Amino acid sequence: DEQVSLVLCGHPLAAEDRRVVQAFANQAVVAMRQQQLSEQAAAAGPLAEVDRMRTALLSAVSHDLRTPLASAKAAIGGLRAPGVEFSADDQAELLASVEESLDRLTRLVDNLLDMSRLQAGALAMHPQPTSIAETVAMALDEIGPRSKDIEVHLPEEFLEVTGDPVLIERVLVNLLRNALRHSPDHCPPMVVVSAHAGEVEAKVVDRGPGIPVEKWDDVFLPFQRLGDRDNGTGVGLGLALSRGLAEAMGGSLTPETTPGGGLTMSLKLQQTRIGPQTQEEAQAERP
Repeated sequence: DEQVSLVLCGHPLAAEDRRVVQAFANQAVVAMRQQQLSEQAAAAGPLAEVDRMRTALLSAVSHDLRTPLASAKAAIGGLRAPGVEFSADDQAELLASVEESLDRLTRLVDNLLDMSRLQAGALAMHPQPTSIAETVAMALDEIGPRSKDIEVHLPEEFLEVTGDPVLIERVLVNLLRNALRHSPDHCPPMVVVSAHAGEVEAKVVDRGPGIPVEKWDDVFLPFQRLGDRDNGTGVGLGLALSRGLAEAMGGSLTPETTPGGGLTMSLKLQQTRIGPQTQEEAQAERP
């Protein structure tokens, strides 16, 4: 064609041989065009994914990062308004609103930064033997007053896992907040810890509406919240980040259907110590 030529060296060809060569040449050009299209498609795929992620990020940021900023600014503006006097209780309530909004903003930004580091392979980790009971307790402290609604079931034996305690706590906090958000008031979520086959499993169980099995993979995609758009949900990075952190520590995070309805998130990590030692005995041995 106009862009590709087939040059042959040798004796002259008869007319019928020329037609055969022309047919092979046409097929060769078609194969070359298909290879070029495949290479272009392969190069365009990652670019399209990056563009999709950028669009989703901008959409999420425009909604979810603005909300706590607007709430904090409104509260501060009210406190600074000239000619308006607030009682001590009103001031405390406005300041609490500012603190809550900034805490939410901090969590959103931390999730975004950690997700970008995780995808780039630059997230710092410090694996070490870690008490799963202590990590669960720290996660409950991080959640705050609402943690009193969470039922905790720990085994009597002392269980240690291999992982970064800060990152394990981060995963548990994300899972527990998600469970609290979707649990009905009359049926609080649960944390159930057990050990088997050299692994420690922490199940976060809720009795919420649950998620269809065919949607389980979708909840681990960044910026996916299955239509949940309330102001407190964040940018949809919680489960995606949690699974990434669990896998980076050599563990796993998988969904299960809660018997009777709801969703159970199962976090599994490698056990570092196997024995009959109880929590009280382990604490007594520590300096």
